[in-house]
Amino acid sequence: MNKLIPAIKVKNLNFYYDTQKILEGVSMEIYQSKVTAIIGPSGCGKSTFIKCLNRMCELEGEAHVEGKVEFFNQNIYERRINLNRLRRQVSMVLPKPNLFPLSVYDNVAYGVKIVGWRPKVELDEIIESAIKEADLWDEVKNKLHKSALELSAGQQQRLCIARTLAVKPKILLMDEPCFGLDPIASMKVETLIQSLRLRSELTMVIISHNLQQVARISDFTAFFHTNENRIGQIVEFGTTKKMFSNPIDSRTRDYVFARLP
Repeated sequence: MNKLIPAIKVKNLNFYYDTQKILEGVSMEIYQSKVTAIIGPSGCGKSTFIKCLNRMCELEGEAHVEGKVEFFNQNIYERRINLNRLRRQVSMVLPKPNLFPLSVYDNVAYGVKIVGWRPKVELDEIIESAIKEADLWDEVKNKLHKSALELSAGQQQRLCIARTLAVKPKILLMDEPCFGLDPIASMKVETLIQSLRLRSELTMVIISHNLQQVARISDFTAFFHTNENRIGQIVEFGTTKKMFSNPIDSRTRDYVFARLP
Protein backbone atom coordinates (compact mmCIF):
# COMPACT_ATOMS: atom_id res chain seq x y z
CA MET A 1 0.00 0.00 0.00
CA ASN A 2 1.31 3.45 -0.93
CA LYS A 3 2.19 5.78 1.90
CA LEU A 4 -0.76 7.92 2.97
CA ILE A 5 -0.08 11.65 2.75
CA PRO A 6 -2.38 13.97 4.72
CA ALA A 7 -3.83 16.72 2.53
CA ILE A 8 -5.66 18.15 5.54
CA LYS A 9 -4.91 17.72 9.23
CA VAL A 10 -7.62 18.73 11.69
CA LYS A 11 -6.34 19.18 15.23
CA ASN A 12 -8.67 19.55 18.22
CA LEU A 13 -11.21 21.64 16.31
CA ASN A 14 -13.92 23.45 18.24
CA PHE A 15 -16.45 25.48 16.29
CA TYR A 16 -19.00 28.04 17.48
CA TYR A 17 -21.79 30.01 15.84
CA ASP A 18 -21.96 33.08 18.08
CA THR A 19 -21.81 31.50 21.54
CA GLN A 20 -23.32 28.15 20.51
CA LYS A 21 -20.81 25.33 20.33
CA ILE A 22 -21.42 23.13 17.29
CA LEU A 23 -18.30 20.94 17.15
CA GLU A 24 -15.94 19.84 19.90
CA GLY A 25 -12.50 18.26 19.85
CA VAL A 26 -12.51 17.05 16.25
CA SER A 27 -9.17 15.61 15.15
CA MET A 28 -8.62 13.62 11.95
CA GLU A 29 -6.56 13.47 8.78
CA ILE A 30 -7.87 13.57 5.23
CA TYR A 31 -5.54 11.72 2.90
CA GLN A 32 -4.38 12.95 -0.47
CA SER A 33 -5.88 11.23 -3.53
CA LYS A 34 -8.42 9.33 -1.42
CA VAL A 35 -12.18 9.63 -0.93
CA THR A 36 -13.20 10.25 2.68
CA ALA A 37 -16.87 9.95 3.61
CA ILE A 38 -18.45 11.79 6.54
CA ILE A 39 -21.47 9.98 7.99
CA GLY A 40 -23.70 10.39 11.02
CA PRO A 41 -27.22 11.38 12.07
CA SER A 42 -28.73 14.72 11.14
CA GLY A 43 -27.64 17.58 13.36
CA CYS A 44 -24.25 16.17 14.34
CA GLY A 45 -22.24 18.89 12.56
CA LYS A 46 -21.18 17.12 9.35
CA SER A 47 -21.91 20.05 7.02
CA THR A 48 -20.43 22.54 9.46
CA PHE A 49 -17.29 20.43 9.65
CA ILE A 50 -16.56 20.36 5.92
CA LYS A 51 -17.32 24.09 5.67
CA CYS A 52 -14.55 24.57 8.24
CA LEU A 53 -12.13 22.96 5.77
CA ASN A 54 -12.22 25.97 3.42
CA ARG A 55 -13.65 28.57 5.82
CA MET A 56 -17.03 28.69 4.07
CA CYS A 57 -18.46 28.50 7.59
CA GLU A 58 -17.55 32.16 8.02
CA LEU A 59 -20.10 33.19 5.39
CA GLU A 60 -23.03 32.05 7.52
CA GLY A 61 -22.75 34.25 10.59
CA GLU A 62 -20.47 35.03 13.50
CA ALA A 63 -18.15 32.03 13.48
CA HIS A 64 -15.39 31.26 15.94
CA VAL A 65 -12.86 28.46 15.57
CA GLU A 66 -10.44 26.97 18.06
CA GLY A 67 -7.76 24.45 17.11
CA LYS A 68 -6.12 24.02 13.72
CA VAL A 69 -7.00 23.01 10.19
CA GLU A 70 -3.81 22.50 8.18
CA PHE A 71 -3.93 22.31 4.38
CA PHE A 72 -0.64 20.71 3.36
CA ASN A 73 0.85 21.86 6.69
CA GLN A 74 -0.38 25.46 6.50
CA ASN A 75 -2.96 26.56 9.08
CA ILE A 76 -5.84 27.95 7.02
CA TYR A 77 -7.04 30.06 9.95
CA GLU A 78 -3.96 32.27 9.93
CA ARG A 79 -4.70 35.89 9.09
CA ARG A 80 -2.48 35.98 6.02
CA ILE A 81 -4.42 33.25 4.21
CA ASN A 82 -5.85 34.30 0.84
CA LEU A 83 -9.44 33.04 1.13
CA ASN A 84 -10.20 33.20 -2.59
CA ARG A 85 -7.16 31.07 -3.36
CA LEU A 86 -7.98 28.67 -0.53
CA ARG A 87 -11.54 28.18 -1.77
CA ARG A 88 -10.33 27.50 -5.30
CA GLN A 89 -7.94 24.85 -4.01
CA VAL A 90 -10.49 23.42 -1.56
CA SER A 91 -13.74 23.74 -3.51
CA MET A 92 -17.24 22.77 -2.48
CA VAL A 93 -20.33 21.34 -4.15
CA LEU A 94 -23.53 21.99 -2.18
CA PRO A 95 -26.53 19.64 -1.75
CA LYS A 96 -28.66 21.58 -4.22
CA PRO A 97 -27.31 22.99 -7.49
CA ASN A 98 -26.36 26.65 -7.05
CA LEU A 99 -25.99 27.73 -10.66
CA PHE A 100 -25.96 31.34 -11.83
CA PRO A 101 -28.70 32.58 -14.20
CA LEU A 102 -26.19 32.35 -17.03
CA SER A 103 -25.48 30.01 -19.91
CA VAL A 104 -24.00 26.56 -19.44
CA TYR A 105 -20.70 27.88 -20.81
CA ASP A 106 -20.60 30.98 -18.63
CA ASN A 107 -21.39 29.02 -15.47
CA VAL A 108 -18.35 26.80 -15.96
CA ALA A 109 -16.20 29.74 -17.06
CA TYR A 110 -17.15 31.86 -14.05
CA GLY A 111 -14.42 30.77 -11.65
CA VAL A 112 -11.77 30.56 -14.37
CA LYS A 113 -12.40 34.19 -15.36
CA ILE A 114 -12.08 35.34 -11.75
CA VAL A 115 -8.61 33.78 -11.57
CA GLY A 116 -7.44 35.71 -14.62
CA TRP A 117 -7.88 36.44 -18.31
CA ARG A 118 -7.50 33.57 -20.76
CA PRO A 119 -7.52 33.64 -24.58
CA LYS A 120 -10.85 32.48 -25.99
CA VAL A 121 -9.36 29.32 -27.50
CA GLU A 122 -7.76 28.34 -24.19
CA LEU A 123 -10.93 29.12 -22.25
CA ASP A 124 -12.97 26.99 -24.65
CA GLU A 125 -10.59 24.07 -24.06
CA ILE A 126 -10.83 24.44 -20.27
CA ILE A 127 -14.64 24.53 -20.38
CA GLU A 128 -14.91 21.52 -22.67
CA SER A 129 -12.42 19.52 -20.60
CA ALA A 130 -14.23 20.28 -17.31
CA ILE A 131 -17.64 19.37 -18.74
CA LYS A 132 -16.22 16.14 -20.13
CA GLU A 133 -14.67 15.34 -16.75
CA ALA A 134 -18.12 15.81 -15.24
CA ASP A 135 -19.49 13.29 -17.76
CA LEU A 136 -21.90 15.86 -19.16
CA TRP A 137 -20.45 16.88 -22.52
CA ASP A 138 -22.62 14.71 -24.77
CA GLU A 139 -25.73 16.03 -23.00
CA VAL A 140 -24.94 19.75 -23.21
CA LYS A 141 -22.51 20.27 -26.10
CA ASN A 142 -25.34 21.68 -28.21
CA LYS A 143 -26.70 23.78 -25.31
CA LEU A 144 -23.56 25.63 -24.22
CA HIS A 145 -25.10 29.04 -24.83
CA LYS A 146 -28.51 28.23 -23.40
CA SER A 147 -29.50 28.89 -19.80
CA ALA A 148 -28.06 26.39 -17.37
CA LEU A 149 -31.31 26.63 -15.42
CA GLU A 150 -33.06 24.74 -18.24
CA LEU A 151 -31.11 21.57 -17.43
CA SER A 152 -32.51 18.80 -15.26
CA ALA A 153 -31.61 18.74 -11.57
CA GLY A 154 -29.08 15.94 -12.08
CA GLN A 155 -27.49 17.74 -15.01
CA GLN A 156 -27.33 20.95 -13.00
CA GLN A 157 -25.50 19.16 -10.18
CA ARG A 158 -22.96 17.71 -12.59
CA LEU A 159 -22.55 21.16 -14.11
CA CYS A 160 -21.77 22.50 -10.63
CA ILE A 161 -19.10 19.80 -10.39
CA ALA A 162 -17.76 20.82 -13.82
CA ARG A 163 -17.58 24.46 -12.68
CA THR A 164 -15.56 23.34 -9.68
CA LEU A 165 -13.25 21.11 -11.72
CA ALA A 166 -12.53 23.95 -14.15
CA VAL A 167 -10.42 25.78 -11.55
CA LYS A 168 -8.35 22.63 -10.86
CA PRO A 169 -8.94 22.18 -7.12
CA LYS A 170 -6.73 19.96 -5.01
CA ILE A 171 -9.63 18.98 -2.76
CA LEU A 172 -13.30 18.63 -3.66
CA LEU A 173 -15.82 18.84 -0.81
CA MET A 174 -19.27 17.44 -1.62
CA ASP A 175 -22.17 17.87 0.79
CA GLU A 176 -24.88 15.33 -0.07
CA PRO A 177 -24.27 15.66 -3.84
CA CYS A 178 -27.21 13.36 -4.65
CA PHE A 179 -29.69 15.14 -2.37
CA GLY A 180 -33.15 15.24 -3.95
CA LEU A 181 -32.10 13.47 -7.15
CA ASP A 182 -33.98 10.53 -8.62
CA PRO A 183 -32.19 7.13 -8.66
CA ILE A 184 -30.97 7.47 -12.25
CA ALA A 185 -29.56 10.97 -11.69
CA SER A 186 -28.02 9.84 -8.40
CA MET A 187 -26.29 6.93 -10.09
CA LYS A 188 -24.84 9.26 -12.73
CA VAL A 189 -23.37 11.47 -10.01
CA GLU A 190 -22.03 8.42 -8.20
CA THR A 191 -20.49 7.10 -11.42
CA LEU A 192 -18.89 10.50 -11.93
CA ILE A 193 -17.37 10.37 -8.44
CA GLN A 194 -16.02 6.91 -9.20
CA SER A 195 -14.37 8.20 -12.39
CA LEU A 196 -12.86 11.16 -10.53
CA ARG A 197 -11.20 8.68 -8.14
CA LEU A 198 -8.95 7.77 -11.05
CA ARG A 199 -7.49 11.27 -10.96
CA SER A 200 -4.60 10.55 -8.62
CA GLU A 201 -4.12 14.20 -7.67
CA LEU A 202 -7.73 14.86 -6.57
CA THR A 203 -8.81 14.39 -2.95
CA MET A 204 -12.53 14.17 -2.16
CA VAL A 205 -14.57 14.53 1.03
CA ILE A 206 -18.21 13.50 0.72
CA ILE A 207 -21.14 13.69 3.13
CA SER A 208 -23.80 11.06 2.50
CA HIS A 209 -26.64 9.39 4.38
CA ASN A 210 -26.64 6.59 1.80
CA LEU A 211 -24.27 4.05 3.34
CA GLN A 212 -24.49 1.70 0.36
CA GLN A 213 -23.19 4.57 -1.73
CA VAL A 214 -20.48 5.33 0.84
CA ALA A 215 -19.37 1.69 0.73
CA ARG A 216 -19.01 1.87 -3.05
CA ILE A 217 -17.17 5.16 -3.43
CA SER A 218 -15.08 5.89 -0.32
CA ASP A 219 -11.71 4.73 0.97
CA PHE A 220 -12.07 6.12 4.51
CA THR A 221 -15.05 7.01 6.68
CA ALA A 222 -15.50 9.28 9.68
CA PHE A 223 -18.53 8.79 11.90
CA PHE A 224 -19.86 11.86 13.69
CA HIS A 225 -22.40 11.94 16.53
CA THR A 226 -23.48 14.34 19.25
CA ASN A 227 -22.52 14.06 22.91
CA GLU A 228 -24.85 14.46 25.86
CA ASN A 229 -24.77 18.24 25.33
CA ARG A 230 -25.84 17.91 21.67
CA ILE A 231 -22.42 19.00 20.44
CA GLY A 232 -20.98 17.27 17.40
CA GLN A 233 -17.92 15.06 17.83
CA ILE A 234 -16.03 12.52 15.79
CA VAL A 235 -16.68 9.08 17.23
CA GLU A 236 -14.64 6.86 14.94
CA PHE A 237 -12.44 7.06 11.86
CA GLY A 238 -10.92 4.34 9.72
CA THR A 239 -11.02 2.56 6.40
CA THR A 240 -14.55 2.23 5.08
CA LYS A 241 -14.15 -1.53 4.86
CA LYS A 242 -13.26 -1.84 8.52
CA MET A 243 -15.82 0.73 9.69
CA PHE A 244 -18.62 -1.11 7.91
CA SER A 245 -17.55 -4.63 8.90
CA ASN A 246 -16.05 -4.29 12.36
CA PRO A 247 -16.62 -0.86 13.95
CA ILE A 248 -15.10 -0.29 17.38
CA ASP A 249 -17.62 2.04 19.00
CA SER A 250 -21.13 0.79 19.79
CA ARG A 251 -22.65 4.02 18.42
CA THR A 252 -20.95 3.44 15.08
CA ARG A 253 -22.08 -0.17 15.08
CA ASP A 254 -25.70 0.76 15.80
CA TYR A 255 -25.75 3.45 13.10
CA VAL A 256 -24.02 1.42 10.38
CA PHE A 257 -25.67 -1.95 10.92
CA ALA A 258 -29.15 -0.38 10.99
CA ARG A 259 -28.58 1.07 7.52
CA LEU A 260 -26.69 -1.64 5.68
CA PRO A 261 -28.28 -4.84 4.38
